Amino acid sequence: MVSIKLPVWWTFGGLIAGLTVGLLLAGTEFLESVAKPVNLVGTLWLRGLQMTIIPLVAALLVLGISQMAQAARAGATARRMLLLICSVLLLSGIVAAIFMPMLLAAFPIPEAASAMLVADQIEKQQVPEIWQFLESLIAPNLIAAAAETAMLPLTLFFALFAIAIARLPGAQKANLIGFFHALANAMLTIIGWVLWLAPIGVFALAVGVAARSGGGAFATLAHYILAVSAMGAFVLVGAYLLAVLGGRMSPVKFAREMIPSQAVAISTQSSLASLPAMLASAKRLGIGDATADFVLPLAVAIFRATSPAMNIAVVIYVATLAGVPLSPALLIAGIAVAFIISVGSVSLPGSISFVVSIGPIAYAMGVPVEPLALLVAVEMLPDIMRTLANVTMNVAVTATVDRGENDRHGKL
Repeated sequence: MVSIKLPVWWTFGGLIAGLTVGLLLAGTEFLESVAKPVNLVGTLWLRGLQMTIIPLVAALLVLGISQMAQAARAGATARRMLLLICSVLLLSGIVAAIFMPMLLAAFPIPEAASAMLVADQIEKQQVPEIWQFLESLIAPNLIAAAAETAMLPLTLFFALFAIAIARLPGAQKANLIGFFHALANAMLTIIGWVLWLAPIGVFALAVGVAARSGGGAFATLAHYILAVSAMGAFVLVGAYLLAVLGGRMSPVKFAREMIPSQAVAISTQSSLASLPAMLASAKRLGIGDATADFVLPLAVAIFRATSPAMNIAVVIYVATLAGVPLSPALLIAGIAVAFIISVGSVSLPGSISFVVSIGPIAYAMGVPVEPLALLVAVEMLPDIMRTLANVTMNVAVTATVDRGENDRHGKL
């Protein structure tokens, strides 16, 4: 994959500057005179983000699932690890689908939020019946599905396509994987260019948002960060439970030995950068070197436990703002897409992963994607919880796999 460095802090600065300017200019004649060009800049930047989502998701799904299929051939240990990872990802999405609406009901979104995050005109979504939902799982025309951004059937198709590629003869498989690798790099390059303009685009969008919502914009962003991070905290707690129940670790010892790895995770916001610290934590916890050396690097490459939970939480938050009713069928669609998408976007920078992972979930659930253009500017803050919980869960999964290996060999 291409290496992309993004202006994260400049983007955050663009958000704060745009909100401040919007507050200062609210109700003035000058704001009315510049409203159209400012809105145009924001709209063009938003569309630049949207135009890469489908081809990039397709490429990353093929590459990610092919990587998992290859890992599954590494032996029984790898297959048990993948089964455990899939179970964690599925539970991660279910937890958010259940608890995020409950959290927002207990701690409602500030009243000014709807003016801040929701576009001026949002079409009311029609809640599908269960039979319509099941029928929509298969698209008879992929081109039409792409034109309508019907992400659930597209995601299912490309997941099946990736599995089919993994079963092709060597040369054919290599050719197709090479094509999708090149496609992913090209799309990542384009989205990297777009995100380099994020300070300008976010500034333009934020001016209009602040003019409509006033000072409530800052309160809403703080509320959003805390609400989404809370779903990551559920995954973090789940990591401790898995280490105790699956890895049979002492909770006190596990918590103590994870502190160095968690400190690196918080400071770097990178699971890859935390890998040496995770290996050291695994050694202090008594996890076998062979298991840790195999499972932890593979987990860093293909596993992000918080992705389904926190990505679905973002979409539910936006749906609540937009007044989109979320039926059980739509929540199931969101969980399914979040589960599959989490395989393909694990190695991407946070800002790109945010757009690529959450956009398809929003499309699948009939939720407007426009607010994501602003929320990406504050993703660095929830991303701290993402990395902290991911790193902790990686070690917990490793401990559980190691315990399973020990039990298996003990019975032989």
